[in-house]
This record gives sequence, C-alpha cells and structure tokens, in this order.
Amino acid sequence: MKKIVMGTLIPAILVVFTAASAAQEGVLKKTAITGVRAETMGQLNDAAKKMVALAEAIPEDKYSWRPAEGVRSVSEVFMHIAGANYFLPVFAGVKAEGYEGNEGFKKLQALEKITEKQKVIYELKKSYDHARMAISKTKDSDLDKKANFFGNETTVRGILILVAVHCHEHLGQSIAYARINGIVPPWSVDDGQ
Repeated sequence: MKKIVMGTLIPAILVVFTAASAAQEGVLKKTAITGVRAETMGQLNDAAKKMVALAEAIPEDKYSWRPAEGVRSVSEVFMHIAGANYFLPVFAGVKAEGYEGNEGFKKLQALEKITEKQKVIYELKKSYDHARMAISKTKDSDLDKKANFFGNETTVRGILILVAVHCHEHLGQSIAYARINGIVPPWSVDDGQ
C-alpha cells in the first residue's frame, strides 16, 4: 500500500511543482525587461552583488581607513555609491522618494556620514533596490528622451547606463582599498587570487 501511495504521490507532487514553476516563469517572462535595460540591469546586479559582498567582508574597524588625507574612507565610498544610486536616476526622471528637493539633497550628502558597518550595508542594499527599480520602471519608449546631466546633453538611456558604470567605477576603488588592507574580495577566494 505504501508503495502505491508513494508511487502516486511523488509524481503528483512533481506535476504540481512543475506547473507552479512554469506559471511563475510565464509571469517573469511577461514582466522581464529586455534590451539595453536588461543589459544595464545585468551590469548593475553584478556590481551590486560584488559591492555588498565586499562591504560584508571588510571588518568594521577598516571602515574608517582612507588611503590619504582628503580621500574618501571605505565607508564613505560605500555611502557615496548609495547616494548616487538615488541621485543619478533623478536625471532620468525617476524620483527618489524621501530625497527630493534641497532637504533631500542634504539627506543624500549625510549618507556619507554613516560609518557603522550594518547600517552601511543596509543603506547600500536599499539604494541598489532603488536603482533596480529605476531601470525596470523606465519605459523603452523613454530611453531616447533627452536628459541634461550637469549641462551635458545625454539621454535617459545614458543616465541609466551611468548608474551601472558609476557602481563599477567605485567597485574598482573598493577592491583596491580592500587589497591594500589585506582583504581578498570574496568572489576571488575561490579563484585563488
């Protein structure tokens, strides 16, 4: 009897899970972004994954380290990225709730004063969620719209790409900071580098 029940139950469970998985995949395909937005999202996600892993790997006592006087510290670099993840999409027409107007800009600047490791990681993750939202919510039809970035004419597409490029720029900086302090980036540990 047990064999009959198990022989019937297991295939039934597999059918249910397969159907649920297919339904979920269908929903994802309907809402998935494509083209330059998908490529930009891929670059942003790569930088985000590595940046958060690095922020988690660096000991809190190194968060105040800076390579020279007047240069951003480890935590200031992380929080500079967080601020930019809110600030840059504004140029593409995506509002950063809670960071609007002069008071909002002051709040963005104040992010760099956060130095506690767990708060830095929290703010960094939250900012990447905002950047992802900015990319995913932008319509393909808006990508060619003109955008002004501090007096330079660009497009909404250019701003979204800039968000990912900016993250990679400071990822490189953060990798250098970590290496100088004897910290191997977590994704390099497996590679033996």
